[in-house]
Amino acid sequence: MDEHTAQPPASKPSILVIEDERFISELYTRALEKAGYLVKTIADGEQALLEAVNNHYDIILLDIMLPTMNGVDLLYKMKNEHVKPAMTSKIIITTNLDQKEETRTKIEEMADGYLIKAEITPKELVSFVNQVMGV
Repeated sequence: MDEHTAQPPASKPSILVIEDERFISELYTRALEKAGYLVKTIADGEQALLEAVNNHYDIILLDIMLPTMNGVDLLYKMKNEHVKPAMTSKIIITTNLDQKEETRTKIEEMADGYLIKAEITPKELVSFVNQVMGV
């Protein structure tokens, strides 16, 4: 194991995992908590929007396919300039969907990262999160 990627940040940053697949959310939670992050998971799009707007998270991992509101709509609502207070969380999209190039480009412009779930290990996820956090 590469000790560099597993080093906990100086203080415990918080991460909101918005993911409806229980196995994946548990996998992400274990890996991120082991790396020193505080993690909360939500599986529902509308509940996730309320949580994200009303509480501060350093990073939000946002799945595209969610019940009640898809991740693309959720991303647009979280980045809306009318949201008060404005959200400062970094948002990383996680998906297994093959997006049209135009859609993916729009999503990537609004988000701070874009990951294909099937192509990353939990260790690589932690490394990517650390990179986005500047750790």
